[in-house]
Amino acid sequence: MNCEQLLQYLSDYIDQNLDEDLSAEAQEHLATCPNCRVVLDTTQKTISLFRKQGKRVIPAHRRQRLFSQLQNAFQQK
Repeated sequence: MNCEQLLQYLSDYIDQNLDEDLSAEAQEHLATCPNCRVVLDTTQKTISLFRKQGKRVIPAHRRQRLFSQLQNAFQQK
């Protein structure tokens, strides 16, 4: 497994949703690649921080403005 493949499977690896072979390949790659270990560690810490924050609700007017901005950005491309 290379770095690009690990990133492709990172979410499933974190959630332990990979089959045994892919999980073993990911573990082997992580054992030899410090950059991917940093990505894994950072991603896991981000998830943990997000879960600790709890659910936040975006006010309706801000949510609508955000969706409008996203829609406009996609339409311009």
